Amino acid sequence: MKGLWKKSFKGYTLKHFQKDLLSGVIVGIIAIPLAMAFAVASGVKPEYGIYTTIIAGVLISIFGGSKFQIGGPTGAFIPILLGIVITYGYTDLLLAGLLAGIILCFMGIFKLGSLIKYIPRPVMIGFTSGIAVIIFTGQLGNFLGLSGMEKHEAFIANMKEIILHIDTISLYSVITAFICLFSILLTPRLLPKVPGPLVGIVVSTAVAAVLFSGSIPTIGTVFGAIPSSLPQFMMPEITWERIQQLLAPAFAIAVLGGIESLLSAVVADGMTNTKHNSNRELIGQGIANVVTPLFGGIPATGAIARTATNIKSGAVSSMSGVIHGVFVLFTLLLLAPYASHIPLASMAPILMVVAWNMSERKQFAHVLKMKTGDSLVLVVTCLFTVFTSITTAVQVGLVLAIILFAKRMSNILVVSKVLPDHTQEKRSVQSHVVNDAHDCPQISIFTIEGPLFFGAAQMFEQQIMETIHYKPKVLILRMGRVPLMDTTGEAHLRNIIQHFKRSGGILLLSGVTYELEDTLKKSGLYEEIGEKNFYHHTGEAINDAMLVIEKNSCLGCKHFAFHECQQLSQGTEKREGHLVGQKEISGGAFLSTAQKP
Repeated sequence: MKGLWKKSFKGYTLKHFQKDLLSGVIVGIIAIPLAMAFAVASGVKPEYGIYTTIIAGVLISIFGGSKFQIGGPTGAFIPILLGIVITYGYTDLLLAGLLAGIILCFMGIFKLGSLIKYIPRPVMIGFTSGIAVIIFTGQLGNFLGLSGMEKHEAFIANMKEIILHIDTISLYSVITAFICLFSILLTPRLLPKVPGPLVGIVVSTAVAAVLFSGSIPTIGTVFGAIPSSLPQFMMPEITWERIQQLLAPAFAIAVLGGIESLLSAVVADGMTNTKHNSNRELIGQGIANVVTPLFGGIPATGAIARTATNIKSGAVSSMSGVIHGVFVLFTLLLLAPYASHIPLASMAPILMVVAWNMSERKQFAHVLKMKTGDSLVLVVTCLFTVFTSITTAVQVGLVLAIILFAKRMSNILVVSKVLPDHTQEKRSVQSHVVNDAHDCPQISIFTIEGPLFFGAAQMFEQQIMETIHYKPKVLILRMGRVPLMDTTGEAHLRNIIQHFKRSGGILLLSGVTYELEDTLKKSGLYEEIGEKNFYHHTGEAINDAMLVIEKNSCLGCKHFAFHECQQLSQGTEKREGHLVGQKEISGGAFLSTAQKP
């Protein structure tokens, strides 16, 4: 780690530090209201969100794999963390976060960082949009100042709570919330460099303190005063029973945290033309999530919006992330008493804007308009996120995406019967020349294009078997365009081989790639087919096929599928060379080296 830091800060100057200092302070100012809002929405005290920003923010910058990553609590975690708090309690949330950190470390150690590219975009957009819906609707109670509400893990139950308590709406809370909302929306237009959430909290808190003092709930009245002191070390009670109970929630936190942090790192790469280390990033996230719960903090991950702000503010190294955490620490020590006066109604618009920005509404609408299988994956993932859980949503979305992918790939596979096209100078094999009057009863040639995998293998076997029901003497499979074959494809190919052998036929393969040949050798099919029956070119396979066919059966045949057929039909076969694409070959070879399958 010392070597990594030395490499990262090679050539680091005072001017670089000044840029990191400015960007770190700016991001720190933005992070403070968000940290408290995320913590409150997750069902814990606001200071726990601040502790997370301080500790996780520093550790992720030190140990992570992206120079510009800003770590801390994020909106994506809210549904999961709130569910854990409601079901198990705050102390179990700390243990779940610690377990998630360990899982993240193992994910990085076993180099699983690259797996994020295998998660389809419709799944990502679907569960992100679903989370946004949960966050937005979850703040309606605070926005309207409803009292007597209970928090539930289920979306429908929370909606029922709002309807049941709508008569407790507080005009003071609504006014305060709208003041904060308008401040957040107007600030970027009037003061582009000033964080909107900070202005919204300050203005709305000031108005509420003057006009509505004692009439609306605040952080202090609901959660108590925020302590202006360092977080205390607290080791959660660890038992095997609790670990078993919290393993599933911890895994959900780890997976979501890993996905969001790596997405954030990818965004940072795109903005800075750099390259992050995905596995190191997971380890850094893991370390942060192991340490943070020991001081009362909630799970953390890379924050895309804050990371982007960090880059736009001029950050040049991971030092800006460290400075951001230190700035939040000093703010906690100096200004904590004032934070107790912040109305909960002021926190709601901040989270609603976060939800609106993370909803990916344009991408959602774009995928929806396409009306393809991706649209179905998107909608199903979003609905499952809202009405069940993120874990279930991602699982269902991935399974559905895999099924649709398999369906698409199976449509890509093309199995076509072909013969040499005598109208072409090179006489390459084509499918359009095959018909009832122009076919060879003894030699069947098939071109296979596409992957032979579980989604298409059965169709491959059926097409071959249905076409060769008349049992030709020789079956030639052109497999130059088969990129891969799984065990299901291997099983169906084996069925064809065994069926053909029982009928006394000969199977020849041409153009097999090195990768496919290696698969055939591992499965034992290479030996079963026989090394002598593999050909680089289809022309060579046809040459040898002509040597083993029954010449008597050719007498009187009018199909004339091959060049020699007319002579064979008359019983006057004459073996002679053919000039094919600048290469003279003998017998029935109709493909040049340029016509390799």
